[in-house]
Amino acid sequence: MDIQNIRAFLMVAETRSFSRAAEKLFITQPAISKRISTLEFSLDCPLFDRLGKNIQLTQAGEALIPSYQRILAELNESKRIISALRASVSGHLKFGTSHHIGLHRLPTVLRRYTKQYSDVELDIQFMDSEQAAALILKGDIELALITLPDNIEKPFTTIPVWSDPMQCVVAKDHLLAKKKSVTRKQLLEYGVLIQSHSTHTRNIIDNALNLDSSIKIIMESNYLETIKAMIQNGLGWGVLPESMIDKSLYKLQIRGIKMERHLGILLHASRTLSSPANALLDILKHTHQ
Repeated sequence: MDIQNIRAFLMVAETRSFSRAAEKLFITQPAISKRISTLEFSLDCPLFDRLGKNIQLTQAGEALIPSYQRILAELNESKRIISALRASVSGHLKFGTSHHIGLHRLPTVLRRYTKQYSDVELDIQFMDSEQAAALILKGDIELALITLPDNIEKPFTTIPVWSDPMQCVVAKDHLLAKKKSVTRKQLLEYGVLIQSHSTHTRNIIDNALNLDSSIKIIMESNYLETIKAMIQNGLGWGVLPESMIDKSLYKLQIRGIKMERHLGILLHASRTLSSPANALLDILKHTHQ
């Protein structure tokens, strides 16, 4: 069975469009239509219903998706095994990273990596932790640099790299900046710019400060640079990593409050990494920032 036909089928199933699938695979629409027709002919059953401009999977098409995804994942795994056997570190490395790590932790690591392994072609994708886990599971990326959860479920494994302590901050001219220490009650009298729900960072903040639905949320965002800019302009208080706190911000002193998260590597525990990925892991494991 032709692997290209399977790739075409999965892409059409994902996009629900022959034209969009063709664009993503960098081929023409007639070419992708031919691949689907060839696959349907070989299976002796239709995989899609063409309803005017709309495309829907048939029952057979739906049933084939998991097995075809496994076939491509195993093919990619075979390629990684062969690549890992090569003595030289070269080829393609595709990995994910959070925006914060990509801006504040990764540049110095990549400077060393690219100097040492100039034959590696990097493909870096910015994403959140949930998306990274899904792409690793599918085999679309080899690893991801994210905020690590406290508990990790199979088939994933993690490697901590950086400790990332966090502090409550306000703008220098905020009313709370006039106080030597702040209580939780005083803090909750003002609006907050905070990380989005369902993120590990937000869970750390909620648990440390015992936040509930009564807090005055001005904005929720996963982009710490956006939160920082809003805090700098006096819109409210927030929690930022110490590595992002500069002279424009005032650290609030709150008795008994300590917040820290851990940043590091998310991997598929059973997947063989390529030589470029192993080289990056080696540098990260010896990083102290």
